[in-house]
This record gives sequence, structure tokens and C-alpha cells, in this order.
Amino acid sequence: IAGIAAVAGTSSVLVRRARVADAARTRADLLLPPPTSPAGPRVTSPGFYTPVRDFYRVDTALAVPEVDVDRWELRVHGLVDRPLRFGFDDLLRRGLVERDITLNCVSNEVGGPYIGTTRWLGVPLAPLLREAGPQAGVDQVVARGVDGMTLGTPLETLLDGREALLAVAMDGAPLPPEHGFPVRMLTPGLYGYAGSAKWLVDLELTTFDAYDVYWVRRGWARRAPVKTAARIDVPAAFAKVAAGQVTVAGVAWAQGRGISAVEVQVDGGPWERAELLPTPSADTWVQWRRPWRATLGGHTLRVRATDGRGDVQPEARVTPFPDGATGWHTLAVTVA
Repeated sequence: IAGIAAVAGTSSVLVRRARVADAARTRADLLLPPPTSPAGPRVTSPGFYTPVRDFYRVDTALAVPEVDVDRWELRVHGLVDRPLRFGFDDLLRRGLVERDITLNCVSNEVGGPYIGTTRWLGVPLAPLLREAGPQAGVDQVVARGVDGMTLGTPLETLLDGREALLAVAMDGAPLPPEHGFPVRMLTPGLYGYAGSAKWLVDLELTTFDAYDVYWVRRGWARRAPVKTAARIDVPAAFAKVAAGQVTVAGVAWAQGRGISAVEVQVDGGPWERAELLPTPSADTWVQWRRPWRATLGGHTLRVRATDGRGDVQPEARVTPFPDGATGWHTLAVTVA
């Protein structure tokens, strides 16, 4: 999805015509209240959390919007009984929850980098939608950003018990501008284009029949649950490793369903179970590792995952378009 021209529609009321430094100071001055529902202890295994500076960014904005948080407003409207409006402080007063969540982009190829995990802070979205009172027949929530982007999310997904958030912070600090400051939507278990609008200012309850959002008009799927996947992170592709004991390791994910098993295969041999490291919930990736006694020569490593429902990810390679890639991550290494 990268590389598309920016969407027009930036609001002069919300987007500050100020220097970037001014916007940064505004963000730095924010004092967010502590969560009423904090996350548990942080996972201590190296690499579980993605540093904010390394967190992937895929959007259509050629220039990052600079939003004045004191003028920011969220409108909830459409086919609802009670239209709502919230300023930033109004939103914070609803109470914040803190959760570890993995977010990934539908454009991620098998083994690709467009995925990350961090600790998010935000307002639960489901109670807010229920407060607005969705009318009969509503099946889509259209989220609009200050940049004009539209993303569509099934209403049933947002109300099914998962902890969709209006996120205001990641990794203990207000959202960086490039990640949606001051508020972005975050829907565990859906690819970003279907539930994680940045620079959020508008939620319209409507139907899929009535409105196609930006990416749907370009052929991408209306519904986009994350597909089960696994990735080998070490050794790297085409790496040269020493003979003997080698650790093969990486991550696997199936947000909302969780991962029940990861298996590694060497040179087309038997599949061998990997060790799964502790993870806080089904909404994050799982780190895995498997010892391998490496012998001299070239070798091919493959990995596959099984989700919490017992479904093994498919072997067949499918491109990301229109609803996410599939296939077993495979790489070659040389043992010398």
C-alpha cells in the first residue's frame, strides 16, 4: 500500500500551520493520566517490543499532519441514536487502558518487516460506540483522519469483545506525529488498513453497501482479519554460520486467535516443534526458538505456525493483495 499519493482534505482548523518544533513541544507538554486498567509486567525477552523509532510506518501522507490537540475533536455520527463529540480531554476522562498489541500491515510480504509490537495506551472503543446507539442495519464504522483518509471496520468486530482502542500513547509516551498524534484507532486482529486509522477525527456508522472506503475502492478486501504467519529472524537469509549448535528463532502471530505451535523444517526433513516464549495475550506475536545442529554446506530453513484454533497456516504463496499474504517463510543459509 506504500507509494500512493497523499489524500487531500487536510483541515485548516485542525492542522496547525506551525513549525514542527512547536508541534513537538505541544506533544511533549501533554500529561496523560495513568491507566485505570494497566497492562501486566513487561515481557523481558529481547526483541519482544519494537522500539518506537523502528516501528513501521505505511500511510499515504506525503507530509505528516501537525494537529493542535487543544482544537482536536472526534465526531461520532451517522446511523446512531445519539451523535457524540469529544475533545481530547473529554476522551481522556473516559478512562485509559494499557495493552500490548501487535499491529501489522496488509502489504507485508511473507517474512516481511511491516509488523511491530508495543505497549499502547488508549480509550476502549466499544463502550463509546454503544453509547452512540448504533441503529438497526449498521455494519460498518468509517474512520476518517485529518488527512482525509477513510478506513472501514466491521461494527461486529469492534463490539465482539476484543479491545479496540482509541490510542493516545505508545511505549509510555504520547503518539509520535508520524504514528497518528493525538489519537489513532487500533483494532487487534485486523490489518492496519481495516481498523487502525491515524490522526483520527471522525467515526461514521453506516453500511458496507452505502460506502466504500479508500482502499476498498482500489480493490482491497472489505474485511481483513490477520492471517496466521511465522517469520525466521535468526539466522538471516543467506547468512554464513559456524557448524555446530545454532539457534533458529523468530516470531509468529495470529492476533485474536493466538499461536499454539511453531514448527521448523530443515532441508525438507521432518517438522520439529519450536519452543514458544511467554506472551501476554493472543493479541501479540509469539517469540519462538529451536536448536539446530548445523552441518557443513548449504541448507534451507522453513517455518510454519498453528493458530489457537488448531489451523495450520497454508503453504501456498499468495501475494498481499487483496487481503494479506500467505505462505511459509523459507530462507537459505550456508554453514562453513
